[in-house]
Amino acid sequence: MAIRFYNSLNHQTEEFQPLEPGTVRMYSCGPTVYDFAHIGNFRSFLFADLIRRFLEVIGNDVIHVMNITDVGHMTDDQVADGGGEDKMEAAAKRLKEDKKSGRVPDGAIENPDDPYQVADFFTKAFLEDARKLGLKIAFEYPQRIPHATNNITEMQEMISQLIENGHAYVGTDGAVYYSVESFPKYGSLSGNTLEQLREGSGGRVQETDQAAKRHPADFLLWKPDQSHIMKWDSPWGTGYPGWHIECSVMARKLLGREVIDIHTGGEDLIFPHHECEIAQSCGASGKDYFARFWMHARFLMVEGEKMSKSKGNFYTVRDVLGGKVTGREVHPAVLRYELLRSHYGSNMNFTEKGLKDSATAVRKLNEFNKMLEAKTGGEAAEVDNSHPVLADFLNALSDNLNISGALGVLFPWMSGSHDNPQESLAVLRTINRILDVAPMEHAADLEEEGGGDDGFDVKALCKGIDDARASKDYAKADEIRNQLQDAGYEVRNSPEGTVATRQLA
Repeated sequence: MAIRFYNSLNHQTEEFQPLEPGTVRMYSCGPTVYDFAHIGNFRSFLFADLIRRFLEVIGNDVIHVMNITDVGHMTDDQVADGGGEDKMEAAAKRLKEDKKSGRVPDGAIENPDDPYQVADFFTKAFLEDARKLGLKIAFEYPQRIPHATNNITEMQEMISQLIENGHAYVGTDGAVYYSVESFPKYGSLSGNTLEQLREGSGGRVQETDQAAKRHPADFLLWKPDQSHIMKWDSPWGTGYPGWHIECSVMARKLLGREVIDIHTGGEDLIFPHHECEIAQSCGASGKDYFARFWMHARFLMVEGEKMSKSKGNFYTVRDVLGGKVTGREVHPAVLRYELLRSHYGSNMNFTEKGLKDSATAVRKLNEFNKMLEAKTGGEAAEVDNSHPVLADFLNALSDNLNISGALGVLFPWMSGSHDNPQESLAVLRTINRILDVAPMEHAADLEEEGGGDDGFDVKALCKGIDDARASKDYAKADEIRNQLQDAGYEVRNSPEGTVATRQLA
């Protein structure tokens, strides 16, 4: 199967083949653990999960690494050097307000001024959210999810390599900078030229302390700063690493290669973060490439607008699952499906209607799975990827992860005849290894009809609707239906009578 992905590095769609046949080494930029991750973050994380699952289903072993950033990520991260304050320091200030609002439970972080405690709390929160949404890598912590603060020695070693190789120098202010003029390819990912960067590139090059540098776009590798909230001894003074060096180090260390197959992230990371990663990694290794393929998810909008706290449309995963969008709890499978079903190369518009449409799709998938399980007793046939439905589904994904095309294969097939339910179950199970929504492997089961914890018996109420109809007491039937719907159940007719299932969104 020929696989073609859009490569941000070369700005075109190219055939993908791993450097080592059968093994794909992939790195994804993970969260900065100073707050709960939002749905825009998770769109990027789930896009990486989709790549991984697809590549595994077609026969590859995928070694996937995602970092935890817990130092050095500054609030002004659109600037190559970073400006403002460390996000972990900003978190300490915000947590005092969060404790008042109840957003973070009282006592959850004993000392919010301790950045390690803050990082630990939000790391656990991220992993909990990620596992609910089925990210495979979340179950590989800490082996495949390293913390930046656990790799400071290796960062200092790479910085020393860059100095030795003529790619870095100590500025007049004592900080260590990468020399962008030493790397002719700098700017190839983002499209920036050194001349544009010298002129400021729209404010994305810091104007302060330029006298300390050889070129205005030279970026920070190590900052001596005794006052910083987190600091370590180094040959260049006690201080902290630049944000960009962290990913270069952790990718090389855990993937065990100077050149890897795929690097993913959100498009907001292209410049400066990923541009700087390439320069550092190639400068240290002497190789022409760091990652052969760079793949970026586009921005997520909310109801057609940029997500922002000031507009009140800023949603964390916990907000959505807790009902902040729809007014009722949302099953993790629904949010997973919603964040996956739009092509990663296009901006996604997250809407309440879209979430409810995804709930309908997830319900259909699970009811189809339930029907096949009942017909087969859970015994599936053996099929391979040459099965016509699987072949069409996987071929769509091989075309730059055309998820719409893949889903366009799945749903028409589901509505057709299934004379061999064992074969159909095998096909669905293979597809679900990628989608992970029917059922969702790592999240709570979708709640089915039966007795509930709502203070009444759902089955008995469904029977009450049927009895009322049989007695032509339609007002009573409508009254019971409304009672179930108000309690968050979908009420439907079936050959066996009325059934009620939990609404998923």
